[in-house]
Amino acid sequence: MALGLGLDVDVLVGDLDSISPVGLRAVQVSGAEVEAHLAAKDETDLDLALQAAVERGSTEVVVLGGSAGRFDHLLGGTLLLAAHAWAELELTAVLGHAVVTVVRGHHPRTVHGDDGQLVSLLAVGGPALGVQTEGLSWPLDGDTLDPGSSRGISNLLEGDEARVTITGGVLLVVQPGPEA
Repeated sequence: MALGLGLDVDVLVGDLDSISPVGLRAVQVSGAEVEAHLAAKDETDLDLALQAAVERGSTEVVVLGGSAGRFDHLLGGTLLLAAHAWAELELTAVLGHAVVTVVRGHHPRTVHGDDGQLVSLLAVGGPALGVQTEGLSWPLDGDTLDPGSSRGISNLLEGDEARVTITGGVLLVVQPGPEA
């Protein structure tokens, strides 16, 4: 996927079950490091890739992935982004047309998009405390969002960016992209 988008690959991590032989060869020829794992493992490829990023000193990671295929992988991978193990990373995921930005306590994030674009705020792993937003049609000012609440669903960007801050917990800011 990354090479097809014209991006450089520094490290390829995983069990390599979803890369074609041509794609693998292209990555190898580019000089990238290949960290191959057995298919029978306790971690997903995304988990292994995030571990590799942390081990190499990364502080910001953009995950590129599809949105088709197995729903359990999509959901599990999205929830994995909120894991405490990645608390020191600034994480964003592009999953198909959707963009997911992870917001943690006291680390404000700015999301970018088009005026009127949908934005949903989802608490994971516990309440997101002190939710403060700027640049959304229905701003929040120190609110608490609980996991499973629909309160943060279907807000709208006003302009081309919004800022989201929380004082505690983890919040996923989801920009679902164009409707199918």
